[in-house]
Amino acid sequence: MDSTLKQRLQDDLKESMRSGDGRRKTVVRLLMAGIRNAEVDARTDGRGGVISDDDILALIRREIKQHEESLVEAMNASREDLVREQSGELDILRSYLPAQMSREQVVEQARQVIGELKATSPRQHGEVMKVLLPRLKGKADGRLINEVVRELLK
Repeated sequence: MDSTLKQRLQDDLKESMRSGDGRRKTVVRLLMAGIRNAEVDARTDGRGGVISDDDILALIRREIKQHEESLVEAMNASREDLVREQSGELDILRSYLPAQMSREQVVEQARQVIGELKATSPRQHGEVMKVLLPRLKGKADGRLINEVVRELLK
């Protein structure tokens, strides 16, 4: 059974080839190659070659991180051509991620967990993070979550 995200990527690849969108075609092909590699790994580790949408999202997040690093390097080198290229590819990669929570939504969730755990001290930061991170996985950036929890436990 193919994941819905994998199917979306396959459909987008076909559409980008039809429309002549070279940048999207290149980015999606890169992701599809990563998916194929992950499926091969899944065959060897006993998962039967099946990967989930969560596995694909993790792959996309790794690509985003690499592109962000390349973007910083291009900016430091004053290479506007590479900056435009990396920025365009980042936009495409981010379009496959689920919508991210706003800071206010993260604060609301963090306050809820802090209340559940009756956390009052910065020493309880780890306990709060242990509960909060799984709840917000894929919905909010870990650095933002960490920052919010630190502020609320001051």
